[in-house]
Amino acid sequence: MSVQPLTLMILCLTITENACMVHNHWGEWNDSQLQPTIQKLMKGYNRYLRPNFNEGPVEIGMSLDIASIDAISEINMDYTATIFLRQRWRDSRLVFPGNESVSLDGRLVSLLWVPDTFIPDSKRSFLHDVTVENRLIRIFSNGTVLYALRITATIACNMDLTKYPMDRQVCTLQLESWGYNLQDVVFYWTRGNDSVKGLNTLRLAQYSIESYYTSVSEAVYETGQYPKLVLHFALRRNVLFFILETYVPSVLLVVLSWVSFWISQSSVPARTCIGVTTVLTMTTLMMGARTSLPNANCFIKAIDVYLGICFTFIFGALLEYACAHFYTTQHQTIEDLHRDLLKEFLESNGNGSVPFVRSTQPKQSVAIDSTAEEPAEHSENGNAMSDTGPQREGVKTGLRPVRGEGCVSQGCICLHCGKPTQH
Repeated sequence: MSVQPLTLMILCLTITENACMVHNHWGEWNDSQLQPTIQKLMKGYNRYLRPNFNEGPVEIGMSLDIASIDAISEINMDYTATIFLRQRWRDSRLVFPGNESVSLDGRLVSLLWVPDTFIPDSKRSFLHDVTVENRLIRIFSNGTVLYALRITATIACNMDLTKYPMDRQVCTLQLESWGYNLQDVVFYWTRGNDSVKGLNTLRLAQYSIESYYTSVSEAVYETGQYPKLVLHFALRRNVLFFILETYVPSVLLVVLSWVSFWISQSSVPARTCIGVTTVLTMTTLMMGARTSLPNANCFIKAIDVYLGICFTFIFGALLEYACAHFYTTQHQTIEDLHRDLLKEFLESNGNGSVPFVRSTQPKQSVAIDSTAEEPAEHSENGNAMSDTGPQREGVKTGLRPVRGEGCVSQGCICLHCGKPTQH
């Protein structure tokens, strides 16, 4: 008979506890659900007032664990990092006897005063909540409170890309107080540079962490001066990727464009194909090198200068062949014209005809009179030729006709030597 009242009491307690959990929000806990020690601590506790109210600022120590740096974007000039932020301060209202600590559920944060720390350069940030909100509250017997949380934030980083891809970037992670100024709270690193862990073990795709250090500063706004902690870390870009991706292909393209110099000048399709192909490939390479960079052209980067020089060499090789081919073609055309003129002239001596050959000047013709010296016995009047000797008709050009043994003006040929006139 004594077992039934005990069973009934346990059943009533279970039903009461479940009813409280159903009707109360998970973040709203009352004193009846807390342990006796926590009940005493929470009695008369005002979470809206900071510790040491009207007695001086609260000293808050900070420490960081960098879990990962997921992405570093040159286009948006930011980086995404997952960090464990730990804050420590002393609240005299939470002192209890003993030398042990009490770990509370993260949902009890709403019952305590916590600092209003934020990241001023953050573009986006969130608190992880799988499977529950990743927050920790631990109270020590001397009133020290440890508040830890896991957050992921996308933080701005001003980058100088003038030496890209052989650049070195310095990014920062800043922690400030939103509403409490220096008269209310004071921030400090718990162990100096050793307060930051995890950076030495990170492995990034394009960067390596060269160095890092911490500093304590203050943020000055119109509403007052606020405490600020800054983590500075330097990122050195790994050049090996760009050597294999950009520098080696560009050098090979320049050498390939010079191969056309050893190809016969008469092989027009081969040399033209090499020149055009190298120019187009170099253009594609230049466009690909800028895909991960900002579109603004307000500054010139080192890779732009290098690729520009390579493109100049490649385009110059193509332009050189175009000029050489044009000069050779024009020179051969003039030589062929003079050769045809001389041939027509020599052939015309036998039949007495006057050949007409197209001149190199537009809309001009060259007429060659084939009248040669005739012997005296072929003359109808029987008169001998003059003592001056035989005379030949010169070449009639678009400028003037010239007779005699001398060479005529430019555009004609000498009837004695058969070469073009030089003036």
